[in-house]
Amino acid sequence: MPLVKFPGAVEPDPDDRHIHLTDPDLFDEEAAGAKMSFLDHLDELRKRLIHAVVSVLVGVGATFYFHNQIYNFVFEPTRRVLPPHTSLIFTEPGEAFSLHLKIALIAGVLAAAPYIMYQVWLFIAPGLYSHEKKMAIPFVLLSTGGALAGAAFNHYVLFPFMMTFFGSFSSPETLFMPKLDPVFSLYTNFLIACVLIFQIPTVVFFLARMKLVTARFLVRHFKYAVLVTFVASAIMTPTGDPGTQTIFALPMIGLYILSIGIAWIVAPAATKL
Repeated sequence: MPLVKFPGAVEPDPDDRHIHLTDPDLFDEEAAGAKMSFLDHLDELRKRLIHAVVSVLVGVGATFYFHNQIYNFVFEPTRRVLPPHTSLIFTEPGEAFSLHLKIALIAGVLAAAPYIMYQVWLFIAPGLYSHEKKMAIPFVLLSTGGALAGAAFNHYVLFPFMMTFFGSFSSPETLFMPKLDPVFSLYTNFLIACVLIFQIPTVVFFLARMKLVTARFLVRHFKYAVLVTFVASAIMTPTGDPGTQTIFALPMIGLYILSIGIAWIVAPAATKL
């Protein structure tokens, strides 16, 4: 039976025949199939949080067994700069015990970090398009590598230099005998700062992929980046001496140069140096 045309009906565009729902620029099957209600999102978030908390508890339980080894590793840079016949001290009854618990907690979170990031990825992945999901592997590699490099720089370079500087004020009249808790707090503060700073290449990678920055832009603003780097290092270092500021600033400048290379690799067409 032939179809009867109604007056005023819109004629279909012949070009529309070439548009397919499978066109990745117009329709993403994976993203469309992953649409969830608000309650579904809350339920999914609850599941991921439970998995993350359980992984932290397991990590804390596992690392607490090695808390003495971790304790010795963390405080080794400080012990090396102590004057002869001196040691780290604690002046409160529960100070040493609570410190071991803190060490186990932080180590447990670090041990569970890959699994926690995996849970974060499982939560956000359904809302991403297929081409966006391909950025997961570079994100994991760059962020993990940056975190490890930052932690290593803090433990083997920055923190020993800082403690050597503080220990240089020791004398027969004023003996350097630091307390456990302030030393550990200083260590963790610099650890967090170094881990965050070493994420600069990761941030630049995503900005370059989104075409928000280019290698040319970074090169043009290099001198300003150096100035900001030294100002930031002067603010973050408690000693205020030029040596510590330089040690803190040089890695940031190196990371900026590395970021220029990353931006050039990610978007070479947008770069004309």
